[in-house]
Amino acid sequence: MPPKYVKNIRDEIFYEYSKMISKSTFGTFNHGFIGNLVKEFRSGEKTMSGTIAEFELEASLPRACIFCGADDTGLEIDHLIPSSLGGEDDSDNLVWSCGTCNSSRGNKGIYQWLGLKKKDDIPRLVAGKYLKQLFDLHEAEGTLDVGRDNLEKLCNMCRLTEHCRESGTLNELTCFCLESVIG
Repeated sequence: MPPKYVKNIRDEIFYEYSKMISKSTFGTFNHGFIGNLVKEFRSGEKTMSGTIAEFELEASLPRACIFCGADDTGLEIDHLIPSSLGGEDDSDNLVWSCGTCNSSRGNKGIYQWLGLKKKDDIPRLVAGKYLKQLFDLHEAEGTLDVGRDNLEKLCNMCRLTEHCRESGTLNELTCFCLESVIG
């Protein structure tokens, strides 16, 4: 569960993005650093990195499965937002994945696939690309400001209701809420 200062979808995206930066910078979650970054993103003092930064990061990585690290034999193009759910054939939505990870994930969002226990293990490149796309989808839907007090707006349109029920997070603001706009 995100801390209390995470009030809405916009904050949750900034929170997950800030955690990614903290883990990349310190190797762990520095909660003070994360809280300060969320405030800076919220105020517009900082912005999420652009496509070029993600491209440069991707170019520096070995050609291997982005999720499990399997070597480049038999890699497949994986859509972060599944094409069956409206994900585009766009470099911001594509990563290399082994057949096992790709078929295991199927048409699930990254958070749904990994679940709450493993959600913080998302590789930096995936998190950067994915969170920016989720931000854009929520912006297009007008749901960035949906908060803890009016989550039913998301729950009513979300295909993950049963998943949230099973994980005990129904009607709670979590990373699953970020995927409510997929499909």
